[in-house]
Parts: sequence; structure tokens; C-alpha cells
Amino acid sequence: MMDKHGKIERSPFLLFFLIVVAVSIGGLVEAVPLFRVETTIERVEGVRPYTPLELAGKAVYIREGCYTCHSQHIRPLRDEVERYGHYSIAAESMYDHPFQWGSKRTGPDLARIGGKYSDDWHAAHLKNPRDVVPESIMPAYAFMAKRGARLHNIGKDMKALQLAGVPYTDEMIKNAYWDALAQAKNDGDTDGLTERYGEELNMRDFDGNPMVTTELDALIAYLQVLGTMVDFETYQEAQ
Repeated sequence: MMDKHGKIERSPFLLFFLIVVAVSIGGLVEAVPLFRVETTIERVEGVRPYTPLELAGKAVYIREGCYTCHSQHIRPLRDEVERYGHYSIAAESMYDHPFQWGSKRTGPDLARIGGKYSDDWHAAHLKNPRDVVPESIMPAYAFMAKRGARLHNIGKDMKALQLAGVPYTDEMIKNAYWDALAQAKNDGDTDGLTERYGEELNMRDFDGNPMVTTELDALIAYLQVLGTMVDFETYQEAQ
């Protein structure tokens, strides 16, 4: 049997074909399980889909290219954990389409930014970063305070995410616009909002302008939820 490989080695086409077969089988063995999310991502209590307002804020975050300067992925290394907090776990971004892990840190990692600073700090920072961080090279985004958040089509975005596997219900999609206004404390039924997304929500005027729900409201709502869904004390005890 040891000399049977000679035929294969003398035939480049046969050798190429068998290499393709071997690589294909190996690739399928590694890739196919990843399409079954339930087998690759540990379910963690507290992780939920973004609310309509948070989702609108994430859209602003992506539109402005924030991921090019800020990562949302803390590696399990001592210097990372000591600076930013608990290392990132897969469940935290299981509903992110696309995920915002990033690959560069011109600015700090934002995976644990939620609750670290006040809404006023975020509003001032986004309007003119150098007012709160003098050495910052981040662009100013003051125009967001004057732009209304794009909420009328947020239900369609949620419908698309529902097709991608995010567990938005038809009721959530139907009430998306009013839930976004309710979270920003401008209008809508806050009781219905908490029934759909849970009690642990940030519900307030985020940008300091209670008259309108702006892009600044949406972006700050998104930033303030990052890293806050998982109780890592409970998570650590469950290991």
C-alpha cells in the first residue's frame, strides 16, 4: 500500500483533484457548525436585541464610520482587561448585523462604554470632542443635535434583522416608531416598551433637548447600552 501514492504523484490533474476534495472536506467540517448559532454562541442572561432607538443609533455609528477608529472587542489579555473591563464574549454581539468589533484603536475601545460617562458628557464630546478631551483628534458631530433621528423606517430595518435571525416579534416591529420616541421620553407608551424589551432600559432625554428625538439621542442611547446587558459577576460565577 505504501507505493500506491506514486500514481497520484505522477498525475498532476489527479493530485490537484484530490487536494481540492481534501481541502473541501476539511473546510466543510470547520464551517458548517458555524451556521448553527445555537451550537457556537453560549446564551447569556440579559442579552437582548437593540431597541428601535438604540438600533437607529447604531445605524448612525456605522454611517459615520466610528468603527474605523474605535473597536468593540476586548481581548482576554491582562492589559486589556485592566483598562477596559471584562473581555468580550460572543453572546454580546450575537444580534449585531454587522458586528462592530473593529480592527483599529485610534480612540479607546467602546465595548464597555455604557454607563461610564453621563449623557451630558457624551453630548458635549460628540458636539466638540476637545471640550472634554483636549488632545482628541476626533471630528465634531454637532450637526447630529439638529437632525431628527430616522425612525419612520426603523421597523423595516427590524424586519430585515428578523429575517437574519434576530428575535424581533411582529409586535416589536409594529410599534418600533413609538417605542423609539418613548425611550427618548418624547412620546409613546413606556409601559409597552418595557413589556417588549424588559425593565432594564435607559429611558430618558439623552441629548438635553426634550422637544425632538435627534440623531444625538439615538447615538447616545446606543453608546450607553454597550457592555451593560451582561452581569459579569453572575456570568463569572457560572463558569
